[in-house]
Amino acid sequence: MRSKAAALLAALALALTMSVTSSARAELFHPRQIWLRNSTAGLFLHWGMRTNPGYTDCAAWEKAVTDGGWDPAYWVREARKLHASYLVLASFHSRLGYSRPWPSKIPGSCSTKRDFLGELIKAARAKGLRVILYMTDDPKWHDESGHEWLDSAAYSAYKGKGVDLTTRPGFGEFSWDNFVEVMHNYPGLAGFWIDNDNEYWEQNGLYELIRKERPDMLLSNNNEDTPIMDTVSNEQKTGMTPAYDYPAATWTPMPRLTEADFKLPTKGAWWYDGSDSDIDYPVSVGRYITNAGASIKNLIAETAMVNGRFPDKQEAFNDFLDKYLDPIWESIHGTEGGGYMYGGLQPGAWNDGAYGTVTVAKTNPHRNYLHVLTRPSGDTLTVRDNGYRVARVTDVRTGHRFAFTQANGRVTISGITNWDTYDTVFRVDLAGRQGLYRNVAATATASADDHPAANLTDGGYLNYWDSNATVPVSITLDLRRRGPVRFLALNQRENSPTHNRETFGRKEDSARIKDYEVYVSDDGVTWGDPIKTGVLESAKAVRFIDLPPTTARYIKLEVDSTWAAETVPAFYKKLAIDEIHVGWGFPSGRGGSR
Repeated sequence: MRSKAAALLAALALALTMSVTSSARAELFHPRQIWLRNSTAGLFLHWGMRTNPGYTDCAAWEKAVTDGGWDPAYWVREARKLHASYLVLASFHSRLGYSRPWPSKIPGSCSTKRDFLGELIKAARAKGLRVILYMTDDPKWHDESGHEWLDSAAYSAYKGKGVDLTTRPGFGEFSWDNFVEVMHNYPGLAGFWIDNDNEYWEQNGLYELIRKERPDMLLSNNNEDTPIMDTVSNEQKTGMTPAYDYPAATWTPMPRLTEADFKLPTKGAWWYDGSDSDIDYPVSVGRYITNAGASIKNLIAETAMVNGRFPDKQEAFNDFLDKYLDPIWESIHGTEGGGYMYGGLQPGAWNDGAYGTVTVAKTNPHRNYLHVLTRPSGDTLTVRDNGYRVARVTDVRTGHRFAFTQANGRVTISGITNWDTYDTVFRVDLAGRQGLYRNVAATATASADDHPAANLTDGGYLNYWDSNATVPVSITLDLRRRGPVRFLALNQRENSPTHNRETFGRKEDSARIKDYEVYVSDDGVTWGDPIKTGVLESAKAVRFIDLPPTTARYIKLEVDSTWAAETVPAFYKKLAIDEIHVGWGFPSGRGGSR
């Protein structure tokens, strides 16, 4: 009989053939998204008029590009080294001079005679990659560095009316025309990557027009979750602990299609400024792996020079990553994030300083991969098993089989002496899930109308319970019969960061449970004193509340507070939980080395 995890993955695969809408009316799944859902990474290229040494004349920039030997096949080769499936071309960028590297009939900013965009699409398609075009919403940098980059007079003459491109409505109209021109002229373009929103676009139905005329095109929005968009991109997160744990600062819940948009040289401009900055290999590799471990696509920004080539240190990193990923590619590609809605072992902080992530094979949910990005101080690794019985542990690179023991909700792998510098990867084969109650009923003292407490135990991660901004709140779980109770496993909604930081002028903090109490009862009326009180850590993926061995029919989880303060209204008391499992026991066993 198929496991529940296998059934879930099959259901999600089926959903990819149809449009599924959430309460926010976002299209969570659509056929046009399949290729991106199957991707691991993309290459982001900021390349335009202000690429060092910088040009103010469009023809001079085009000549420098051509004379420098620009070749779109080079970008495609470098993208393939990153194991990327797509490229995003950001030339129509506010701070890069609003340059358009394609012939355009619309005056108003730099437009080349040579069709760089078309050449790139053709070169990418020849190798099975796709191209997405960046479009900006923002005219405020129109006079960057003392030069006026936008020509309102020329555009006004073209439109037969006065239009000021330096205003948001005027620039919105100009960029609208460019969306339509590109959409019609480039049938091979995979979509648009849009830097926020412009009011003119929204008021005049730009996205609806694209959906109507080019339903195959992906739409991605930066820093906002706009329902009509396919993708939410989370831009350049820093300051996490560990520094590579990019998902800790993202706020987009699965299964929303999500990108992590980050710079390869972690410091400096997004575009080539004349320098050859150092690459932080542990952070860059760690970002790549942790994003894969949270079902987030890596959108890696590299700084192309005028001739299209990357500085030596970036090219060297691409060469390194090409060889580095090959031996462990099975653990990254064709996987989903483990410990989230796809099941799997628990990622995050492990024993003795270890830290890492988990991936789950899409075709076999009983195959997990442990990615140890920060090794423990000793030669053993201990991971929470999330109710899965472990059958075998193997080093992905060497094929060496490791000894392990499993008890009390944890699996310990021993005898590890060969730790990789960046990512030690273990293939963990599982033999089913044990020790969890089924058919548990749930009620709550508060719920949003369209997110009832019944969603907590329905086995479906596309549904969730929402406390309706009410905390304190309590959840009562009815096992339907008296039995042993050992732990609660909670998958809270991944709709907030766990890294407390200030970004884009707004505070971010976690909407997750902080202070809690757990009670048990035989009749659901008399509860007595709590059997457990504590503080649940603000961390992503499944969290556990271990309980002293007890027997009961009813369990009540009293949530007294969440991590977000009153000063963070976006997350304050916004508690939401996808699923709660009640455990009656733990898998146990051991395996030998080979």
